[in-house]
Amino acid sequence: MVISLNIGIIGIQGAISEHVHLMNKIFKINHINGKIFFIKNKFEIKSIDALIIPGGESTTISKFLLNFGIYDEILNRINENDLPIMGTCAGCVLLSNEIANETKEISLLKAMDMKVIRNAFGRQRESFENDIFINVLEKPFNAIFIRAPIIEKVWGKCDVISKIDNNIIMARQDKYLALSFHPELTNDLRIHEYFLEIIEDHLK
Repeated sequence: MVISLNIGIIGIQGAISEHVHLMNKIFKINHINGKIFFIKNKFEIKSIDALIIPGGESTTISKFLLNFGIYDEILNRINENDLPIMGTCAGCVLLSNEIANETKEISLLKAMDMKVIRNAFGRQRESFENDIFINVLEKPFNAIFIRAPIIEKVWGKCDVISKIDNNIIMARQDKYLALSFHPELTNDLRIHEYFLEIIEDHLK
């Protein structure tokens, strides 16, 4: 168990404070001297142990990362195999290798061997929640979907972790974790705890 940890979060859109709240609860439960803070410039990427890319609009987040030089710093650490990342909703899109009907407006991090379809479950009014089975958890997880992408396919070292109606909604590749839904909008800590396990394995 690590005793000190710095986790960065891209803090321009999405349920940012909810991610912070859940991680702080996990730090307290596990007696970790942890800090989670908003990434505001490229220099902060070098000092974090892990990164969360939350939901929001993938085009907007991508432009923010590029305009402030953060994209290149994240990419450097991905190329060095040195940064665990969890991406939820828009973050899932940015971690992917391909987008269906790809747009040049989005610069992908290409950390995971998967192809995604943006907004595949519909617009905001089609938001829904559903109990899903996740193969790394013992009991179902109540997942909240808001303008959620679908992971159309995976290949290589990318593993499917959860599906709904035969659509892939959660995948992992090494230290990268991608989710179509929003675990931070529940009181269930288990997915964030799973990400903590990924971080700890990386730091061993």
